[in-house]
Formats: sequence, C-alpha cells, structure tokens
Amino acid sequence: MRYTTYYLEMTSADELQYKPLPHDLMVMESEVPQHAFNRFLYQLVGSDWEWGDLDNWTDEQWRNTVESDDHRTWVAYHRGSIAGYYELQRSDGGNTEIRYFGLAPGFIGRGFGGPLLSHAIQSAWNWAGTERVWVHTCTLDHPSALTNYQARGMKLYKEEETEE
Repeated sequence: MRYTTYYLEMTSADELQYKPLPHDLMVMESEVPQHAFNRFLYQLVGSDWEWGDLDNWTDEQWRNTVESDDHRTWVAYHRGSIAGYYELQRSDGGNTEIRYFGLAPGFIGRGFGGPLLSHAIQSAWNWAGTERVWVHTCTLDHPSALTNYQARGMKLYKEEETEE
C-alpha cells in the first residue's frame, strides 16, 4: 500500500480562519485524564480510517501519555453523544501538535469538522507557551481532512511518500 503523509503548521494565531461551533455542538476538555477513555476515543474515531499506530500499546503506555502534563484532550458532544474529539501534545516546548483529531461515525458530513478543528487550533494557541501549531494527516484519512486543515489556515510544509 502506498500513501502520502502531509505535515501542516500554523505559526501565528492570526492565521486561523475560525469557523464557529454550531449551537448544538458542545466541546469540553477532559480535565481528569483517563487513559482508557482516550483509548476508547481513538478506536471510536480512528477505526474507519485505519488508525492502528497505537493498537499494540499497553495500559502503561496509554497512561504515561495521557496523564503527562504535556497532553490534553477535548471531546465534542452532540445531544449527549460523542461527536468527535482531539488531543493536543506539546513535548518540545512551544510546538503544540494536534496529535489526534476526528469525528465519530455518524457525525461526518454534518458540518462539525471545520468548527471542531477551529476549536482545536484555538485551544492550542490558548495553551500558554505555544509558538507553533502543527498536525499531520495522510491519504488514508477522510478525503476532506487535508482541505479542512488548509481551510482553517494551516500551511503545508512537508510531504512524505510511504510504501508498505
């Protein structure tokens, strides 16, 4: 299988092309880290897109990542159901990565992607010390993923071709 990975960044909060949250989409930070919850979210959102890089992680690996001070998680709810989520991680000072981002099955195509991504980027910039926000996506992801990142103001800075 051959795929392309795209790396995008934003170097100023002023570059964000913000799309507001719909009134019926509520986004909350998971302020009490629960590694099992993050594992569930990862599987819920990523299963349709062949996310598998963490499939073999142990509870200890999940715990060490999710419960570290450089990791934060937000969950989007629509009428009481999980509509999507995102994780931010800053392991090297001022570079905040949108580590995982996506919508749950059944919520794609409802216009939630742009607003939730706007919220993610804004949350990254609001995290004191952020100097740059970055993310990667690939051709295995939702066909609109790259377009959504670019529509929010993120700029492509690297592409990689991979063959497995």
